[in-house]
Amino acid sequence: MNRVLVTGSVGQIGSELTMFLRDRYGNENVVAGGRKTKPSEELKNSGPFEVVDCTDIEAIRRVIEKYKIDTIYHLAALLSAVAEGNPQLAWNVNINGLINVLEVAREYNCAVFTPSSIGAFGLTTPLDNTPQDTIQRPGTMYGVTKVSGELLCDYYYQKYGVDTRGVRYPGIISYVTPPGGGTTDYAVEIFYDAIRKGKYTCFLKKGTKLDMMYMPDALKAAVDLMEAEAGSLKHRNAFNVSAMSFAPEDIEAEVKKIIPDFTMDYDVDPLWQSIAESWPNYMDDSAAKEEWGWKPKYDLPAMSKDMIEKLRIKLGM
Repeated sequence: MNRVLVTGSVGQIGSELTMFLRDRYGNENVVAGGRKTKPSEELKNSGPFEVVDCTDIEAIRRVIEKYKIDTIYHLAALLSAVAEGNPQLAWNVNINGLINVLEVAREYNCAVFTPSSIGAFGLTTPLDNTPQDTIQRPGTMYGVTKVSGELLCDYYYQKYGVDTRGVRYPGIISYVTPPGGGTTDYAVEIFYDAIRKGKYTCFLKKGTKLDMMYMPDALKAAVDLMEAEAGSLKHRNAFNVSAMSFAPEDIEAEVKKIIPDFTMDYDVDPLWQSIAESWPNYMDDSAAKEEWGWKPKYDLPAMSKDMIEKLRIKLGM
């Protein structure tokens, strides 16, 4: 892995992964790609940035050729609630964009990391200790694109030998980039509102458990998998990775330990609630642990403490 392209580099995961990779491999060796022509100052000033629309295969080719890219972290995608509001666009970005990346990777012999999600599961999937290999019948367009993406990546590996790899991310929590339209966004918003307002209105019901992960662990998972020896990988694409599982009242209790006057009430959004109820409570990530040594660092108390510390600095409060 010498020259890297990150698509979707202005998104929640992409913006932080780009900087993580630049710290690891050198600023000039990691190209940030995104549809926005005005990236953050940090992205723009720390290394190369190119406007790359993943639905335009020629744009991808130009960047691959210009920088002699050998590894693509493909993060450009529409998230769950946004995708459900515009399913045709979600298919175009999430699937047509992916197959463009895979085609270019086949042509130029690039390795490809593509994240899947807990959204790839559905109500007929075991919700507790969700197996690595199990039934996947999602009820959202986001989930449909994630299952399709997993299969496409497997196909390009088996048919053409493209070095495709990926993980199934749970909900991602971060203090750096604001949430971008995901069902698990409440677990980020709660910290902002706790610090700014001392209260939060949750759009999911009490008792709605979901698999979650702190961003530092999410970044580590992507890079650890891409750096793993190919011969150790039996699954390659869509490894379950997990770090913590909690319901809204669990995270409320952790916030109260640090901000005792914090209060939370509920105003349930039917769409997001229905999506959340179709996703795992927690996944079995033993395959990732066995095949490439996956091990998260943060649990709920450690993540909550770090989030509040970092956000207070960021918000000046």
